[in-house]
Amino acid sequence: MAQPLKVGLRQRIHAGPAEVNVAGLILAGGASRRMGSPKALLEFHGETFLDRLIGIFARNCGSVTVVLGHDPSIRHSLRRANEAQFAVNSDFELGQLSSLQCGLRAVPAGSGAVVFTPVDYPSIAADTVHRLVQAWCEDGGESLFVIPRHEGRRGHPVLFASSVTHEFLELPSDAEARTVVRKNIHRTRYVDVQDAGILRDIDDPHAYVKLLKTASEAQVK
Repeated sequence: MAQPLKVGLRQRIHAGPAEVNVAGLILAGGASRRMGSPKALLEFHGETFLDRLIGIFARNCGSVTVVLGHDPSIRHSLRRANEAQFAVNSDFELGQLSSLQCGLRAVPAGSGAVVFTPVDYPSIAADTVHRLVQAWCEDGGESLFVIPRHEGRRGHPVLFASSVTHEFLELPSDAEARTVVRKNIHRTRYVDVQDAGILRDIDDPHAYVKLLKTASEAQVK
């Protein structure tokens, strides 16, 4: 069964995002209390965090779902809102797992895998998402998880096969999503990337200033 899946998905990934059987999922439901303003609307490289991530995922996934929560109105401030579908997590106060579960209930049925990231990682490279999707397609879906790794450290986004979706949905509200990752570590594939953005969690003003400084220095070089 693996070989036909492998061949079919290879053909899809070269055919264009609309035919890629992987759903993109972006979590942007939090209150951004540490940042002091909505992280989703902060700017990076001339776009909001959320617009940039929607664009990256739209180029590499068959669909993009964004989970909002604390402030659903931020959707109206986006340039790329038409490139995604939106779900609102009314239980966002329960934490990130609740947003992941909300998003998983909203992704299109029939998706073979889901690649997700919190909106806190705006500097990930488009090629990183492409490589995760490609790696999952090329191994015929044998891997349940495909995770990027930079200089030995794992980061976001994370891709997982839809067959483990129920494991995330069955977690109690006080659990962590990483519980499912650890359970399936024997079927996890790591993709080494040169993308330091997979590690840059922009969760407070200090991290944001550092991100902008790093980007500015890179442009000078």
